[in-house]
Amino acid sequence: MAAVDPNNQWRAATPGSDGWPRSPRPQAANKYFMVSADCHVQEPNDFLSARMDAKYQDRLPGIVLGGDGAKLQKTEGFRPIRIGSFKLEGEDLERSESGLTPEERLAALERDGVDCEILFPNKGLTVWATPDAEFSQAMCRAWNDWAWETFGPYNDRMAPMACIAAGDIEGALAEVQRAAKRGFRGLALPCKPVWGPPDHEAVNYNLPLFDPLWAAIQDCDLPMTFHVSTGRDPRTARGNGGAVINYAVHSLSPTMEPLVNLCASGVIERFPRLRFGSIEAGIGWVPWMMTAMDEAYHKHHMWVRPKLKQLPSEYFRSNGFASFGEDAPGLDLMRDYHLTENFLWANDFPHHEGTWPHSAAAIERTMAKLSDQERARVLGLNAARIFKFDIPARYRGFADVAAVA
Repeated sequence: MAAVDPNNQWRAATPGSDGWPRSPRPQAANKYFMVSADCHVQEPNDFLSARMDAKYQDRLPGIVLGGDGAKLQKTEGFRPIRIGSFKLEGEDLERSESGLTPEERLAALERDGVDCEILFPNKGLTVWATPDAEFSQAMCRAWNDWAWETFGPYNDRMAPMACIAAGDIEGALAEVQRAAKRGFRGLALPCKPVWGPPDHEAVNYNLPLFDPLWAAIQDCDLPMTFHVSTGRDPRTARGNGGAVINYAVHSLSPTMEPLVNLCASGVIERFPRLRFGSIEAGIGWVPWMMTAMDEAYHKHHMWVRPKLKQLPSEYFRSNGFASFGEDAPGLDLMRDYHLTENFLWANDFPHHEGTWPHSAAAIERTMAKLSDQERARVLGLNAARIFKFDIPARYRGFADVAAVA
């Protein structure tokens, strides 16, 4: 366990939780039931190459040497990225080396007070980084095979999402069925079905050609997620401020696109049992998104097609969700916009953007204005309902927990 170094001391700062009926502290007898709706696995380097056909081997992500001898990260849909020589220390190093095995992850969950986690790729986020949908589907199948082999026996607490390359509809239908039969609790689709920058000629999720996919997902009763940085290259900005610009503009904000596609196009009217949500993009923008969709629906009524039975915002409120880590603005707006059942907390373990191993302090900093029941919902009960986790008996004495359990 690393000491809290100066760069990470702010993570442990907390006003405390005096007066809270329950606690986010790992050892508290009255701890909240907590589900992290966004965590990441630590794949071995050969998770793709060991499971894919020879014809794909040269196209897989990897390390190459540039003309100047520098090491570059090669990914088919990304610009080459120079691998920096920076050195991680203290907690930052500990995070990067944590969770290599299921057993290590269980210990990490206990340390942070997390009862269950939803697992997404780490190195594997590149499985969608190609405009070749069949190649992407092959990488998705390989990731799914590795993930289920590794975490299938722990699916009651550590639930990987099955990756689906939506641009290959026939292959996607088969992979959805395969994931459901295996026991996956949910699906991960890319934010755009065709990788790359916006292109009016590329298909998108608002078009009826995806209806067979929505029908299959609805029939399998699996929630589908859209993780940040899965529609186009998020490493677009270069130079000064690039790390901040890429995170805020090119990674987080495009995650809104699939949600608006589903809410505004009539998809949820045709498939009313679909559940969908954004992952790791925060929640402060969700009330704005809902307001903007409804404003466009009213003010651009002369162009709007199709006419909907409800406003677009209502389809998100009834069927959508969004995960967050620390997002005080979103929590401030949650009650006013009736989104208490739509927001899911996450510690993003082991990423540096996350709150592990100081999640309790982060929760105490950001959730003081919430009621006890609101905290219980966003910390775990909403995720348990959506991803169908069983809630341990130790938590069932509270009425809100018993209602979900």
